[in-house]
Amino acid sequence: MAQAVHARLKDSLDGAAAPGTEAVRAAALEGVFEDIRFTVYEDPAAIAGEWRAFERKAEGTVFQTYEWLACWQRHVGQRQGVRPVIVFGRDTVGPLFLLPLSVRPVHFTRTLEWLGSDLCDFNGPLLAPRFAAYVNGARFVALWRALTQGLQAEPRLQYDFVRLTKMAGEVGEQPNPLLALGATVHPSGAYLTHLSGSWDEFYAAKRSASTRRRDRTKRKRLAESGAVRLVTPESNDEITLTLDLLMMQKARAFARMGVANLFANPGYADFYRALASDPASRSIAHVSRLDVGATAAAINLGLMHRGRYYHLLASYDDGEVSRFGPGMAHLHELMRYAIEHDCDVFDFTIGDEDYKRDWSDTELTLYDHVSAATPRGALVVLPLTGLQRLKRWIKQTPLLWRLASKARALLGALRR
Repeated sequence: MAQAVHARLKDSLDGAAAPGTEAVRAAALEGVFEDIRFTVYEDPAAIAGEWRAFERKAEGTVFQTYEWLACWQRHVGQRQGVRPVIVFGRDTVGPLFLLPLSVRPVHFTRTLEWLGSDLCDFNGPLLAPRFAAYVNGARFVALWRALTQGLQAEPRLQYDFVRLTKMAGEVGEQPNPLLALGATVHPSGAYLTHLSGSWDEFYAAKRSASTRRRDRTKRKRLAESGAVRLVTPESNDEITLTLDLLMMQKARAFARMGVANLFANPGYADFYRALASDPASRSIAHVSRLDVGATAAAINLGLMHRGRYYHLLASYDDGEVSRFGPGMAHLHELMRYAIEHDCDVFDFTIGDEDYKRDWSDTELTLYDHVSAATPRGALVVLPLTGLQRLKRWIKQTPLLWRLASKARALLGALRR
């Protein structure tokens, strides 16, 4: 059996820096497994150029792009004490895979997880199109073992348990190699629909005549309150103001549902503002709102990447116009926008809301891998896996989920 050979690299280099040494400076270790060489980096910026070049041809999602994850680390990860563990694998042909991992402190333990996992709707690797033909499941497990042995040999990269969540079964057209480590089904699924033709053709194919009549009636009622139009803000000031309004609307919705306010977490609001306004990441972010007269009736933050529109965050005004479905009217406009901008997939991302099922033609099962690496980690893994199974059972049992949602909303109202 081939053995992995690990070489620890210095954190700093003596003397003047030679050209091209930025990535070497940020490398925590190098390893060789058979003919695959992998390098671990602790600073995403050190391999920004290679990462961006690889993601343009690799299979993966927008949540594995450099812009998304580097922005998350700057605004969220650093505040949480997260240490990036970016694993770049290469063979004799060139880049083979990229695993955007991290080590994060969790109470008295440390976990190895996907970088940015909390805000990524889909976690996973970036894979070269030839990866599956080159690395089967058994070989990946051996490669993973070599990698994790190297990480545990570095004191600052040591961890107590592995938690890899929200992974799709496929990465593009290839099997997700991480599932070979063993996986359980995630509590929530994800949904998408394939776009084709013009918006009018797509809409007529997806909605019945009676549904389209109801939509037209609601649209007319919306128009009685003012002109209805889709607005895509362009200036950074307008983008930020629109996002702040989205977060205010979502905060009220979270309170009604009895759910903790997502944007109250340190760095989260700053992350979304930076993602949508920074010139480097604006190419993947799309902020829009449906204005009804002077009212921002519905707002969204979407992502666009390689022909796919990701419907990420959405909110609506809870005033008078909410009676006439501004959220659905906005969704129609977003699908029209996606079609007009050459997207062939509209991805509703994670979550089992009814409207996603109504529109989707594909349901994705997501998976989690959780395993202990130390005795201390085992104390976390056992209750964690039990809780995940309980959550899935509740969420996949309609009666239990309705009761749980009502109880959560009641407790939220009592707290308010």
